[in-house]
Amino acid sequence: MEYGQEAVATLHDLTGRVPDAPTDRAAVVVPMTEREYAGLAAERVLSELESVAPGRVVVPLRAPAGKVGAFCDWLAGFDLPLDAVWCNGPGVTDLLTDRGLNGEAGKGRDVWLALGVAAASHDYVVVHDADAKTYEGTDVARLLFPLARGYDFSKGYYARVENNRLYGRLCRLFYAPLVRALADAHPEADVLAYLGAFRYALAGEFGATAEFARSVRVERDWGLEVGQLGEAFARAGFDGTAQVDLGRYEHDHRAVSGPTGLSEMSDGVGAALFRAVESHGVEPDYDALPERYRAVAEAFVDQYAADAAFNGLDYDPADERDQVALYAEAIGPPGEDNRMPPWNDADLSPDEVVAASRADVSGVRR
Repeated sequence: MEYGQEAVATLHDLTGRVPDAPTDRAAVVVPMTEREYAGLAAERVLSELESVAPGRVVVPLRAPAGKVGAFCDWLAGFDLPLDAVWCNGPGVTDLLTDRGLNGEAGKGRDVWLALGVAAASHDYVVVHDADAKTYEGTDVARLLFPLARGYDFSKGYYARVENNRLYGRLCRLFYAPLVRALADAHPEADVLAYLGAFRYALAGEFGATAEFARSVRVERDWGLEVGQLGEAFARAGFDGTAQVDLGRYEHDHRAVSGPTGLSEMSDGVGAALFRAVESHGVEPDYDALPERYRAVAEAFVDQYAADAAFNGLDYDPADERDQVALYAEAIGPPGEDNRMPPWNDADLSPDEVVAASRADVSGVRR
């Protein structure tokens, strides 16, 4: 059984014990879109949270008007102190536009809205994706435990093994080898040592103090998790960060190509990564980096092939190499910085967001 440490504190599940944690002082954020409505995975997440009794659950919801009433009725059926924030409701959209905050909509902007609401009334915030088929409510306590011991930020990690295959493709075939290639070229950059310390950097599960949640900028879409790590390096650093073993997760799987596929996600992840490292003084050589990335990623494919064979798992090296070639196209300058500002600096209050959302929901129920 492994219990090695990384550059950040790494808390392992060695005994199955659920640690004591202040769940009553925490708000849990569970972002959802219309695809989660009444789904088995989302049902499991919310049912598990009923046994945790958190201080509040905030669901940032992105859905068309015709689905919102039924969605909110379904959410109300759980025995939870739950607030749904309709992130693309007309009143919320107008409010964001009026304050110069509207712009591109996506998961990151939704989570940002919910973080403001959650951190306004609770000491801690925990975020969980709603598509985990194996979710356990005890994960809330695991992510909160390091926060109660003085850490500012905790990140979940877990194994992605399902259907006799290795998943987590975007993280292990794009993010991890890209960070390694950058670190090889910039060995003095502490930010790259930090970004490379996480065992599953693209996990959607994390915990934070309310002050941390209010003080960080947030990427608007697929770069949410990576951008968050760049902010955590600045706000929490090595000493204020922990990562927590959450066991094994089974998530919904995305196609590589097409809308919302992994190739599209790699564009957002790459842009967020480069924005993070540039903001900490790293100047990537964008001409040479794609080839360096491919060389490192090819070595990773060989290593994963050996690991899969060792465990009797199915593995297709040719398909993995095709993905590497596709992800290499996402390597380039990050473009305009359109991140959501820290809540501490925003010309907006969480109460205004909640009020606008409630009015929007009432409007579609008339």
